[in-house]
Amino acid sequence: MRLPTPLRISLFLLAASPLRAAPDQAKALTDFLAAEWEYTMQQSPVWASNLGDRRFNDRWDDQSRAAIAARHEHDSAALKRLATIPRDQLPAADQLNYDLYELDLKNRIVGYRFRFYLMPVNQREGPQTADDTAASLRFETVKDYEDWIARLQKFPDVLAQSTDLMREGAGAHIVQPKIVMQRLPAQLAKQIVAKPEDSGFFRPFKKFPGTVAAADQQRLTDAARKAITEGVVPAFVKFKQFFEQEYLPACYDGVGIWQHPEGEAAYAYAGRVSTTTSLTPQQIHDIGLKEVARIRAEMEKIKDKVGFKGSLGEFFVHLRTDPKFFYRTGEELLEAYRAMAKETDPLLVKVFKIMPRMPYGVTPIPAMIAPDTTTAYYSEPAADGSRAGRYFVNLYKPETRPKWEMRALSLHESVPGHHFQIAIAMEQAELPNFRRYGAYTAYVEGWALYCESLGNEMGLYDDPYEKFGELTYDMWRAVRLVVDTGIHSLKWDRQKAIDYFLANAAKTELDVTNEIDRYIAWPAQALAYKIGQLKIKELRARATAALGDKFDLRDWHDHLLACGAVPLEVLEKRMDAWVAERVATK
Repeated sequence: MRLPTPLRISLFLLAASPLRAAPDQAKALTDFLAAEWEYTMQQSPVWASNLGDRRFNDRWDDQSRAAIAARHEHDSAALKRLATIPRDQLPAADQLNYDLYELDLKNRIVGYRFRFYLMPVNQREGPQTADDTAASLRFETVKDYEDWIARLQKFPDVLAQSTDLMREGAGAHIVQPKIVMQRLPAQLAKQIVAKPEDSGFFRPFKKFPGTVAAADQQRLTDAARKAITEGVVPAFVKFKQFFEQEYLPACYDGVGIWQHPEGEAAYAYAGRVSTTTSLTPQQIHDIGLKEVARIRAEMEKIKDKVGFKGSLGEFFVHLRTDPKFFYRTGEELLEAYRAMAKETDPLLVKVFKIMPRMPYGVTPIPAMIAPDTTTAYYSEPAADGSRAGRYFVNLYKPETRPKWEMRALSLHESVPGHHFQIAIAMEQAELPNFRRYGAYTAYVEGWALYCESLGNEMGLYDDPYEKFGELTYDMWRAVRLVVDTGIHSLKWDRQKAIDYFLANAAKTELDVTNEIDRYIAWPAQALAYKIGQLKIKELRARATAALGDKFDLRDWHDHLLACGAVPLEVLEKRMDAWVAERVATK
């Protein structure tokens, strides 16, 4: 969720006249949230573009120090304005909206203290990946192309702002570790092209729709070439020089956020926001150790079932290295992913009654970032329906991407995982926009991890190796609890984290290394998955025990998804109320 802002609402702040009725507090909250959302879109034009709001397609997010400070001031002012709306006079649904927005504001206000904004770049995201923004846009009219050219012309400002933040971060000792930032020079080098046509920023100009006249095509193409040659490429040259000569030497030698000036407090904060709980790093570490032990026992059963005679560690090596578990080419791998999606779609009715209206597709991760990116990820559809959801799969080095992991991965990233949850939330028109399009990681990722296990109800794990793939992915998220807290709280080094991961999961060394580097760059984000999944499984078990044969899994799933993403405590109250209502009518 990005940073919202001002409001032009004054009527509900006025004292009510004794001769008039009390103000409509529900409308006051609705107006407040609508104004905040409008400000969010203005402040986050790239996100707006991604959602299909095209009003700001000619600009990038302003990441100047002044703009960041102004957004923080706005959050503080917005919290005060929200407090003028009497919460106890709101309907129950609006009280929840009030509470969630208040939580978001408070989290951002507290988080400002740790100055994470001084680390705008890592190996997975930053201005070196900005060209991929075009993949989320429509290019149908002359204005669409002119807007993109305007962004190209302003792009040097993006790199200049990143440089300013990173230089301040280096001075304040708020930086990323060297080990992950050493990946950046190669990524930056790919943006420094000899010909503008080779730039990812030029892709929209390689094919025009018939609605754009030939003369306009030539004019627009010439303008794009000029903007890339005279602006984008020289700016990357300058940024790369700054990065290599000034910034990289200032990065941490170790790998944990404990090196931050307020490391312990910063990690505890990040953990609370990520998990939406008050669990401490040590408590999370202990949960991870317990889950690792439980899942290892289940893995041993599958190993015995397939007749493998060696140790579990030897079985991992077998699964990582036997050629029968891999496709030869990226094209074969992509075709297999797409076939698997088609196989899953008709089975969803076994566990859901309500399906999202928005479709999704399976597409390759861009080659530029594939070597430094994990196995797959999901990108949400456009809110205006102009772009389907996208399940991105990594085709780099197919010999490292085993067949047995594909089922669980697809259930997580596409359906019924991220695509179901995100698309259905977008379709809840009665919710305010910050809930339809926002996210709490513990809910979003907890749901997607939980969905990997739904392959059992859907009859998709008949192959014991694919069942082992489900356990491997469950183990992967359990390991995350151990290694993330290990790195950032217990001061583990990178190799210890890699070794622990390899000892407990069959994922390949390339994937494991990329994963560990992801946890290094994104402290605490990875904690959300398993914590959220465990809560959802707990709530399902509680509902099943209370309702017995009256429990309908499809109804339970539909009710869980209808609220959009919420903190785990809110989800627990919602699902417990659903159970209580049905118990009362049994």
